[in-house]
Amino acid sequence: MYQYNDKDQTLIDERVAQFRGQTERFLRGEIGEDQFRALRLMNGLYIQTHAPMLRVAVPYGLLNSRKVRKLAEIARAYDKGYCHISTRQNVQYNWPELEKVPDILQELASVQMHAIQTSGNCLRNTTTDHLAGVAPDEIEDPRPYCEIIRQWTTFHPEFAYLPRKFKIAVSATTTDRAATQFHDIGVHLVKNESGDTGFRILAGGGLGRTPIIGKIIKPYLEKQHLLSYLEAILRVYNLHGRRDNKFKARIKILVKETGVEKFTEMVNAEWQQIKNGMELSEQRINDIKAHFAPPAYLTNADQDKSFALHKKQDSEFATWIKYNTADHKIAGYRAVFISLKAPDSPPGDITHTQLDAIADLSDQYSFGEIRTTHRQNLVLADVKQADLHQLWQNLNTLDLATPNIGTITDIICCPGLDFCSLANAGSIGITKQINEAIDNQDYIHDLGDIKINISGCMNGCAHQSVGHIGILGVDKKGVEWYQITLGGSSENEAAIGDRLGPAVAKEHVVKTITTILDVYIQQRLEDESFLNTVKRVGITPFKEQVYANH
Repeated sequence: MYQYNDKDQTLIDERVAQFRGQTERFLRGEIGEDQFRALRLMNGLYIQTHAPMLRVAVPYGLLNSRKVRKLAEIARAYDKGYCHISTRQNVQYNWPELEKVPDILQELASVQMHAIQTSGNCLRNTTTDHLAGVAPDEIEDPRPYCEIIRQWTTFHPEFAYLPRKFKIAVSATTTDRAATQFHDIGVHLVKNESGDTGFRILAGGGLGRTPIIGKIIKPYLEKQHLLSYLEAILRVYNLHGRRDNKFKARIKILVKETGVEKFTEMVNAEWQQIKNGMELSEQRINDIKAHFAPPAYLTNADQDKSFALHKKQDSEFATWIKYNTADHKIAGYRAVFISLKAPDSPPGDITHTQLDAIADLSDQYSFGEIRTTHRQNLVLADVKQADLHQLWQNLNTLDLATPNIGTITDIICCPGLDFCSLANAGSIGITKQINEAIDNQDYIHDLGDIKINISGCMNGCAHQSVGHIGILGVDKKGVEWYQITLGGSSENEAAIGDRLGPAVAKEHVVKTITTILDVYIQQRLEDESFLNTVKRVGITPFKEQVYANH
């Protein structure tokens, strides 16, 4: 992974010192609330319902054991013993004391971490596929390009005060696991007719109040022009994006109102003005690639016989392998998902003891590397098949081996009313009720790939618009109600879910979900997925059954 140089470290250390001074002046009353708000947002600090929330940047979801141990230490010393994995692969602390936040930032800086640009109207964390570098269907490792983008976006003077927040995602595989079509900019590594690798660029995607699928504005872009083309898009947006209405300030609205053809013309005109002198050299790309060299894989790892024997003798282990591991491009290795979706835990939360243990397991089994996913889980990407049984046993002991990745209980959930001051309704409690109602593993596995996303407000931090089943909390005269959508997807065939009908009362949400599942079982063809069933029969059969019970 990328290692800071002296310049990087100096920048982070100076920012910590700067924010410490700003915080001290605010606490002494020398800086007003509005002025401090802008300063704290630059450093990832929100004021939530009960306490500040600090969001820590995890560039493209990549951590090492040293960083994870520091996250555990911070959870113990400055929070309530846990932290939360967000849908943008970042880490959040929900209970820090304001006067101690500079100390937390100093702790983070000691392991090359920070909270810069994790909030505010700026260029946010660039995300990518959590299997980057190991996925068999990968054209090329996208992480070097994510790092190049990260360095370009950090402290970019022209884009510190954009009309609204701005998000970029990069994918390099045939299966899009980075939801690139729902980002302000989506970057796909592709090959042209000559077999050369470059980028397909999308713009204008986004979720929230107005979910929109991004549009292709550049089918093929040579590698050397990556930063200049992204800069051209940002310049057009910065100049023409609306600042009079924050609900219409995202680039998706600009692209929609301008039209994709006109928007593309504006970007290309700007690009012609700036592209000379901004080229990425092959040497620069190779220098960054050197930070992502493959680890020392064993050449004979696939010769192990114990893995197949354990699968044959232990059905629980075999189930975990099926759901919580993925194919690896190196024979004899698998990528392992660490489920943060145990039935009795809020989705995405992880304790300090679990973090410390995962750091140890990563050192022992996966070259000391850990990844975060946008579905709020973790990944050990490089585990020998001979080590999988022992690793599974260790994860079981830690309550981190629930075999539910990609199933209906692998729920994306925002903090909702439990923490967030913007929320209209609770999310964590609804998730717990769904898990309690659907607690039979055989039934869960029989249902197959079903993604539930639950958000407590229209901001859609849990991406309910693209859930196979989306649940959105709304406020009706101080009472929590929930809108249900079906058929959303953030993958290759991106889709925005269709609204099932009127919102349902809080006490009817679980019954609504179980009814939807019953209709799926009745309507599906053999081995047909939930999403394909919804596409084939439409939402009418689901709607009729749900509202017949009300």
